[in-house]
Amino acid sequence: MQSNEPFIGELNRRQAQGDERDALLAALSRSTAMLEFAADGTLLGANDNFLRLLGYRREELVGEHHSMLCDPTYVATEHYQQFWQHLRQGEVISGTLQRLRADGTTLWLEAICSPILDDRGELQKVISVAADITAHIDDSRHSHSVLNALNRSLGVVELSAEGIILSANSNYLKTMEYLADELVGKPHRILCDDQYAQSQEYAMFWRDVCQGRFFSGRFQRRARNGRTVWWEATYSPVLDAHGKPERIICIGTDATYRVTREVSDREHLHLLSLGINETDNAVIITDDANRIVFHNIGFTRMLGFQAQQVIGKKPHELFAAHPNFVKSIERCHGELLQGRSFHTEELIHNMHDQPLWMSAVVNPILDAAGKLVNAVCVMTDITNTKVHEVLQYRVLNAMARDSSLVEQMNLLCEEVERVAPEVVASILRVDEHGRLHTLAGPSLPESYNRALDGLEIGQAVGACGAAAANGEAVITTDIETDPHWINYRQLALPLGLRACWSTPVKSSDGKVIGTFAFYFREPRRPSAFHHLLVDAGLHLCALAIEREASRARIHQLAFYDSLTSLPNRSLLLVQAGQAIAAAQRNRSTVAVMFIDLDRFKQVNDSLGHQAGDELLRTVATRLQSQARRSDIVGRLSGDEFVVVLTQYDDNHLSEVVKRIQDRLSQPVYINGTPLNPSASIGVAMFPANGNDIETLLHRADIAMYQAKAVNRGRFSFFSDEMNSMAQERLALEGALRDALRGGDFELHYQPQIHLKDNRLHGVEALARWPHPQLGNISPGRFIPIAEECGLIGELGKWALEEACFQLSDWRRRGIRVPSISVNLSATNFHDLELPQFVTGLLQRHALSPSDLTIEITETVLMDTNPSTNQTIAAVHALGVPLAMDDFGTGYSSLGYLRKLPVGELKLDQSFVRDMAKDETVSALTNAVIRIGESLKLTVVAEGVEDADQYELLISQGCEVGQGYFFSRPLSADNLENWIRDFMAGKDVRDDA
Repeated sequence: MQSNEPFIGELNRRQAQGDERDALLAALSRSTAMLEFAADGTLLGANDNFLRLLGYRREELVGEHHSMLCDPTYVATEHYQQFWQHLRQGEVISGTLQRLRADGTTLWLEAICSPILDDRGELQKVISVAADITAHIDDSRHSHSVLNALNRSLGVVELSAEGIILSANSNYLKTMEYLADELVGKPHRILCDDQYAQSQEYAMFWRDVCQGRFFSGRFQRRARNGRTVWWEATYSPVLDAHGKPERIICIGTDATYRVTREVSDREHLHLLSLGINETDNAVIITDDANRIVFHNIGFTRMLGFQAQQVIGKKPHELFAAHPNFVKSIERCHGELLQGRSFHTEELIHNMHDQPLWMSAVVNPILDAAGKLVNAVCVMTDITNTKVHEVLQYRVLNAMARDSSLVEQMNLLCEEVERVAPEVVASILRVDEHGRLHTLAGPSLPESYNRALDGLEIGQAVGACGAAAANGEAVITTDIETDPHWINYRQLALPLGLRACWSTPVKSSDGKVIGTFAFYFREPRRPSAFHHLLVDAGLHLCALAIEREASRARIHQLAFYDSLTSLPNRSLLLVQAGQAIAAAQRNRSTVAVMFIDLDRFKQVNDSLGHQAGDELLRTVATRLQSQARRSDIVGRLSGDEFVVVLTQYDDNHLSEVVKRIQDRLSQPVYINGTPLNPSASIGVAMFPANGNDIETLLHRADIAMYQAKAVNRGRFSFFSDEMNSMAQERLALEGALRDALRGGDFELHYQPQIHLKDNRLHGVEALARWPHPQLGNISPGRFIPIAEECGLIGELGKWALEEACFQLSDWRRRGIRVPSISVNLSATNFHDLELPQFVTGLLQRHALSPSDLTIEITETVLMDTNPSTNQTIAAVHALGVPLAMDDFGTGYSSLGYLRKLPVGELKLDQSFVRDMAKDETVSALTNAVIRIGESLKLTVVAEGVEDADQYELLISQGCEVGQGYFFSRPLSADNLENWIRDFMAGKDVRDDA
């Protein structure tokens, strides 16, 4: 019979009658003995509990008559016939029944026999539920013994017809967590949820019970502490003689744990179902005949097949059009039959014939005997990853082999066409001038590729030209009607090309460097699979094209000058070496020209480095314009260039050199400023002057220095005499190093005289080098060598130390020398420790800063080293006066006078020498003297050699003079004698 109470989970008050009965039977089957027999008494089935109680095997019972379980004497009685009569009338029979075991012994069962009727009310079958109470019933079958047995094993509660609790055994009280006096006399509804207790369903439940109906099932009850208890029980009404219910007996057990476990299991199965269905993976399960018995929603999403197309089919039947994949499926089934798992990655096609890469893992499910029962296949779409992997494999291998860019791009196109045969792939490069160049198109006719090469990008230059111009993909679904193809459709259509999709290839900075195009042989749009191919291919195209560009840039940086784009020293040596080797084979000559720009540093210093760079680029362009195809033009460094002449006429070599020199000397306008560059050129010839390029360069360099020494803007051919001079210079450099280490240098001193009152102003210290073998070497020879070989700084510091010592010695011996001047080079002012060095000298020799004057040339003031100005300022801060030597010979002296802390100007001797002969020079010297007056600077005229110069300088107001007219530079001892004579009023002027 059916209960209107809710059971568990989905077994709620809205459940169908059949589901409720099934749930009840399942619960009873686990806890009681159950027997099923037909209306004619044929035994249909028995559960394990029943078979165990009666000692039968299932096959011994099924098919036999119910009477075999009863005592034969009972079967022959009217009571047995009434038993069947009540069942056929649909009445439930409950009570204590005696049955026979298989061994013939008797057992007693507390049983309920429930008839099941069909739609016409006729008996179909009977379900009997029983519990063994044999141990609790004596031969007299006293009813109180039965009740005691039930009381010990089950929870029992007795209710009045009105639903008042009359009694409850200990099992029931323990389950519901009540004491007897807390429960007895209370209405049954206190054991129910309040909402349910007030409901119509609960009222109908009691109405049906009071009408004699019994209820079996699971009921939700509430324990004393509010905890939910699932009560698996039977409510049985006890009727009086008139058929009226006297009371209701409820017998049951606590099924809370089992119900909770079942709910948890159902939730787990529900989540498992969600997990299988909602995953993006496709899952299918096959049976032992390899037929599909289950597939998830992911299978439909991935492959497009619906349930009616899949269930009952064998996997290979779904992919019959793709024989390669069918072979893989057959191989898989063979592995499964051997009990082994199977894994594969395949390019397959879905129901709509769209390609996709799939990774499948298939696991067998075997029975206890090792026979295949089911197979579970999980398929993952790896198209995106696999497209990248497949395309990258061959292309990256080609890059690793250092193959050409064209080969790499052809491999990419071939891979695309292999996995997508409907595609014809093409890759074009876009150069810096916006022109297309074919890199790859292996399936396109060569004539088509040639026709595209060199086209300028634009909207009417097909899909590729438009994509490159727009920087965005262009899809042409029909070439015949697309305006992008108006000028080129007749090029594509005869080849069967009907549609095109072109995507721009961009560099890391977003610049369009190429196009990646798919052509189709029918009007159409690209598919999602084509998009994946292009996404993967674009990365490879960009990588390969940028890599090639980087290699070209690296080659350019390694072998070409970044400023002029001429070959640098490395490439020049290689190319010149090859030219010399060829000349040696052909017994011809090669001329090497070493070109050095004159006064280039002044351009940099006066106009800035940008102007200097522009001049160097102009020179490079002019040299290239004068060179023939066989000649080599390169830049060594700075303002030094080399031209290697091959295949020339020896008789006209001078004319060639002169022509190059004339071309270089033509005026140049840089930022609106006119420049008149000139170059000194040295020439060395193969084989006359050397057999290798290094020797020829060295000797051409020697010749260039010789030309520059005579006069700038000249050229000179190398001779052995020049080589001897170079060797001599090298020997001088070695001797110079030895002289500095051995103390062979001396200082001579030249007096400086106040012109107005004939007082001693000071002396200038001048370095002299008396060599034991070479004699006296002039400063004009050793100073340039010291500058070039890096010894000038050391020479300057020696001069400072020697001069301070000498001045201190004179002061100590009473020889009055007001101050001493020392010349320093630009290199000395690169040394940030120079101020500290000067301070130490002054302190050590008890001199004041005003006792020492440091002379600097305009090259020091124009030096670009960041330390120079800082050191000059620090020296001036010590109080040491600064004098500008050779004033008037540079370009920017006046500008520097305004900015720098100079206290003295030394008028260059070239002005003094000609001032008495040339009015213009005289006017210039007068102007310099006036500048000195206005800036409060002392002007010292150098090179005063005669009385005319002396008188003219006095008339112009010059303060101090220095020169042979007063004295030549003298050794320290001779200067002492000169000072004594000078102080004594003797005529010390040198008339020589």
